[in-house]
Amino acid sequence: MTSRILIFDSGVGGLTVHAEIRKALPSAKITYVADDAAFPYGDLSPKACSDRVVYVMGRAIDRFRPDVAVIACNTASTVALPALRRTFSTPFVGTVPAVKPAAALSRTRIISVLGTPGTVSREYTHDLIIQHAPDCRVTLVGASRLARLAEARLRGEAVRDADVLTEIEPCFREKDGLRTDAVALACTHYPLLLDVYRRVAPWDVAWIDPSAPIARRVAAVLAEISGKVDPSDAPESSDAAYFTSDASPAPALAAALAGRGLTPLGGFLLRFP
Repeated sequence: MTSRILIFDSGVGGLTVHAEIRKALPSAKITYVADDAAFPYGDLSPKACSDRVVYVMGRAIDRFRPDVAVIACNTASTVALPALRRTFSTPFVGTVPAVKPAAALSRTRIISVLGTPGTVSREYTHDLIIQHAPDCRVTLVGASRLARLAEARLRGEAVRDADVLTEIEPCFREKDGLRTDAVALACTHYPLLLDVYRRVAPWDVAWIDPSAPIARRVAAVLAEISGKVDPSDAPESSDAAYFTSDASPAPALAAALAGRGLTPLGGFLLRFP
């Protein structure tokens, strides 16, 4: 039986998660919903963000009846997952800052967490550091523009290396002859600029993308629900992508979606009061 997966994000950052889930579960039917009308969620208060995510997910769950829903957004996960799990019976897989794998990988014990200002300031993120990186020097970097730059690039707009460097430069620290050697990417948009980070970074670091662990968790949840998922089957058709804004995807974005096996539909899923 084909598993139905719903991936949700405020924009196109969840495409990084979609790619890993598609590789891990090629037989699944995946629907992607982007609440681009409210992008970026970091501009909303925690309550406003939670209320909106619950509303959007309610409409999406009613329409697509997923076996599992993936909140491919750190901001939405940190503020809305408890409310989502209280409201719906659908299993949810969230996205959290990859503090644990960054700490596990680091040799210098100097790591950074690169996220939105809201994500790095939240108690949830600080608790992850206490739990998983107590012996590390951790720099929290709230990048105010990086998600917008990632969105712009995928939509075919020019993005300057200097602007990206300004956002990531605070991640790079030196102390007692040791340097930052691992950076946790705490926003699903950020891996979309990974080639730029590697080009402009002051030195080489490990950039920790949470997408693959999310895909593994989705596979585990589906196995718990319906038994082993056969990874050898090909999907029946391309996946569908829905956007909540009134604007059709720009040609560059439509091409990027197509390259990832996603078909943006002509009609939009939602209208909001």
